[in-house]
Parts: sequence; C-alpha cells; structure tokens
Amino acid sequence: MNYLDVINHFPDFPKKGIDFIDVLPFLTNKEAFNQLIADIDAHAHCPNIITVEARGFLFAAPLLTRSTMVQKLVAIRKKGKLPFSQGDLRGVEIMKEYGPDHVYYRLSDLASCVPEGDTINLTFFDDILATGGTACGIAEQLNREVVTVGDKQYKVKVKEFLFLVEFPNLYDHDRINAIAPVHSFIQIDGE
Repeated sequence: MNYLDVINHFPDFPKKGIDFIDVLPFLTNKEAFNQLIADIDAHAHCPNIITVEARGFLFAAPLLTRSTMVQKLVAIRKKGKLPFSQGDLRGVEIMKEYGPDHVYYRLSDLASCVPEGDTINLTFFDDILATGGTACGIAEQLNREVVTVGDKQYKVKVKEFLFLVEFPNLYDHDRINAIAPVHSFIQIDGE
C-alpha cells in the first residue's frame, strides 16, 4: 500500500511556509490503518513505546492490543494535561518548526515499563519528523533519566525512532542518529 495516497497536504498551515501533513485520513480508511499498525508493530523492537500527543497516541495505542512485543505505552503531553504527584513530572523544552514549546512525562510511567536487564528500552513513536526538535529534545532528556523500582535502578534508553512521516531534508541527521536509528513509513522531500 502506498501511504502517500492516504495523507493530505495543507500548504501554509498553520502559518505561511509550513506544509501541514494531515495523517488523520488513516482513521477513515480501515485497510490503510490496519496495515500501518501492522507495519509499526513489525518495526517496534522494544517492549515500551513512548509517544507524543495527540496524533502519536492514535497510532501507538493499538499496539497494546495487537503487538506481542509492545507491553507499555508512555504518554508525553502538553502543559496542564498530565496529572502528577509531587516530584513525578519532568518537563522538556523542545524546539518545533513553529517555535519553542514544552512537553511533560511522568517518572512513574517510566518506572512501570518493562525493563531489559538494567535498562528500560524505549521505541519513540511520533507522527511527523520535520526539524527533529521534538524527538531529539525528548530523547536526549530521557537518556539522562534513571528510575528506581523497588531497590533497583534502571537507566532509560531510546533505542529507536519510528515516524509515520519524515521530511529527510529538514532535520539534523547527525544529531538524531547519534541517539538512535530512524525508520519512517513515508518520506517527503522538500524544504
């Protein structure tokens, strides 16, 4: 299936110069959605998925019911959207193509993940890889985390990036590849 035939483009949205890629047509095409979820599952090699709201949730969550590999999903949310206990919330400043932003995750969600040895390995999934600011900012901070479960400490490691759509000409390949390998299902050339 050619996924390029499923998505829509909206030039100059939300502002001039941005080519907005609408991935929501996958939700109106059962065959394409099922194939995409199967493809994401085939490329997710960690038992834990970390994903960014809101579109990332739509495509990562089905893996919890379909995948034999994926066991946990960690949600990254915007400010004010993630309830938390004292000391549990971590904020990340990210640079998006529209400008700076902040997102948040909970250490308790990381601590609930399935460890592999002394590490909590994560597959990072998001719908779009444009400038790489979101993915790199989140992954770099996650890779500095150590979570405690009982009396044992676990390092956190983003092992791979999965994206529905990638703009290969827009991001710093050296920066993101220094963190983990990238796989995308759609590549769109363009500036």
